[in-house]
Amino acid sequence: MSKRPPTASRRLALITGANRGIGLSIARALARQGCNLVITGRDERALAKATLELDKIGVLVLAQACDVCNPDSVDYLFALVRELHTPLDILINNAGIAHANQKIAELPYPTWCEVIDTNLTALFLVTQAALAVMKRGGTIVNNLSIAAERVFPGSAAYNASKHGALGFTDTLREELRPKGIRVIALMPGATDTAIWETMWPKAPRRKMMSAETVAATVVNALLLPENSTVEKLVLMPTGGAL
Repeated sequence: MSKRPPTASRRLALITGANRGIGLSIARALARQGCNLVITGRDERALAKATLELDKIGVLVLAQACDVCNPDSVDYLFALVRELHTPLDILINNAGIAHANQKIAELPYPTWCEVIDTNLTALFLVTQAALAVMKRGGTIVNNLSIAAERVFPGSAAYNASKHGALGFTDTLREELRPKGIRVIALMPGATDTAIWETMWPKAPRRKMMSAETVAATVVNALLLPENSTVEKLVLMPTGGAL
């Protein structure tokens, strides 16, 4: 854990799955905007490497390994957040997993459970814990993928988890609208991250967007005045169909 006294003028952002890919790119982009960070991930070695990099930008970085599917692990994470004695301004629910391309008839039940738990149940656990430390003016961004509205054969558990996460996100937005907390559904298309090693190892990465492009779009949305927002951020690569 890297920890320095927070700067009063800086906002605090918590990012799950921040040790690689889109999560790390968003963490970098927010740090460059002067945000203090709480970053989580299950891979402690990758998390430590990310922390060293983000530390050099000069913001507070609190790094904590967390299994977002585990209520006790999430509770411990937010106990650490409360010790910072500053409200949480931004929550980026980014942690997620995929599964190998398998038709429903062949999909193992444990795989189904793991994907649903990580992509949907964990979204509920982290968001519920975060609401206790967020105030008016905060923003929640849920990284859902374009699979929240489209169907990809062979990805039943992933599709189901992301469709469910969109329903959760839309409900959350309406519940928090009177409280002045913005809720954004981030729905990127094919992005060049490690998730393809599971979903489609031979996917044409050169046609995909970069994680940095997705991160820049998120930051632009966060910089909108508090009395305005975007409800969905849909990004697609221009390099042709994959």
